[in-house]
Amino acid sequence: QVQLVESGGGLVQAGGSLRLSCAASGRTLSSYAMGWFRQAPGKEREFVGAISRSGGSTYYADSVKGRFTISRDNAKNTVYLQMNSLKPEDTAVYFCAARSGPWVRATTVGQFDYWGQGTQVTVSS
Repeated sequence: QVQLVESGGGLVQAGGSLRLSCAASGRTLSSYAMGWFRQAPGKEREFVGAISRSGGSTYYADSVKGRFTISRDNAKNTVYLQMNSLKPEDTAVYFCAARSGPWVRATTVGQFDYWGQGTQVTVSS
């Protein structure tokens, strides 16, 4: 089992950037495909993007494509979410998640097995 802890959230103005980190412990991160999700108040948790075990493949929700980038450093047991050109509608709690199953383009909450506690991102207009 893997434990995940997100960090790097905060308050930023529209157009700004933030980099979120997701640190893993308990098991090597390279065993998992990793995803990022977000949840705004009163809304369901939604998929942001994901990265394969090796980092060679990534895919993103249309709402963040071209602005957000996921990367990973398996030696550091850490996954990153670089967020650029932030918009007020990006305001949410951001969660990282780990998937232990075979590689598929997983985009739903139920397809991921382990979750962090989340980190708040607030984008002011």
